[in-house]
Amino acid sequence: MHRRILLGAALAMPTLLSIPVRAQGTGGGVITLNGASQFNDEHAFTKAMMRFEELVKGYYGKPVNFVLHKNSSLGLEKQYFEYMAQGRAVDYAIVSPAHMSTFSRAAPFIDAPFIFRDLAHWNGVLDGDLLKPIADEVERRARVALIGYAGGGTRNIFANKRVSNMAELRGLKVRVQGAPIWSRTFQAAGMAPTVIAYNEVYNAIQNNVIEAGENEAAGVEQMRFYEVAPNLAMTQHAITIRPLCFSSQSLARLPNDLQAAIRRAGKEAGAFGRQVESSEDTQKLDALERAGRLRRVEFTERAEMKRLVDPVMAAYAKEIDAEAILGRINGANGLTILVA
Repeated sequence: MHRRILLGAALAMPTLLSIPVRAQGTGGGVITLNGASQFNDEHAFTKAMMRFEELVKGYYGKPVNFVLHKNSSLGLEKQYFEYMAQGRAVDYAIVSPAHMSTFSRAAPFIDAPFIFRDLAHWNGVLDGDLLKPIADEVERRARVALIGYAGGGTRNIFANKRVSNMAELRGLKVRVQGAPIWSRTFQAAGMAPTVIAYNEVYNAIQNNVIEAGENEAAGVEQMRFYEVAPNLAMTQHAITIRPLCFSSQSLARLPNDLQAAIRRAGKEAGAFGRQVESSEDTQKLDALERAGRLRRVEFTERAEMKRLVDPVMAAYAKEIDAEAILGRINGANGLTILVA
């Protein structure tokens, strides 16, 4: 039986804090930049960061060394963001907005459930730079720049039992991300959400602590969640936004032309990552289903689920002063969620 083995223990290693954020010799030595990924070379996030490296080298035109630490060898995304905020160990990484909530209450809002109607709307919001106020707040308060936006996976619920409608969804013990909006929206839909570390989800389902989780195809495949929860309820409740982040402290210490190359490359690498993940989403699910590893289950009451969640989203937007952002997103979609 496969088990999830993420090397979170690396966080305890004393060598971690000695990893150079940059290594610039006094005589014009080569700069070293350290990245981090929870995943292997085949994951869309890793591909996006490798593309970022290629683009920076091309735009900078001078030697620069990139070291991308893969397979969670430096821990998980939550730690990556903390390290970037502190200006140590990690210079760049792709991080879920849920891990930015300490610094920006509005950050997790950008890929909360039922914000986007479809990929066209999602791309329109990102291309229109409608999330800039949140990015500015994160950079100001956390000292981490959001230099691009990857993501594009459509999130569904994987469960150890069949879930096809609201009645079957009721009371489902499901793992959610740590940002409050995820617990609130899933509670509004009748589920019993709980926050569990990402690398503990497999064992939690296996040991009947929870019954389900929610993720995009890349995560279901990478973490082999289908082994313990082979029923994929097609709730299509969220489309991911995964910012490509860079430590502002690290960035400020770099030559101006390299800073410019990084910001330019970040935007393009994010767009590349979006294209990769959104195009791979259905392909991965098709392959897993053909192999008999999971079963896609039509969820017949998505509209009702959204109806229950909309008031929670509107109230949360008001609570975190994100009403204007929600309004712009709604405007881009031609839809309206009334803010109480």
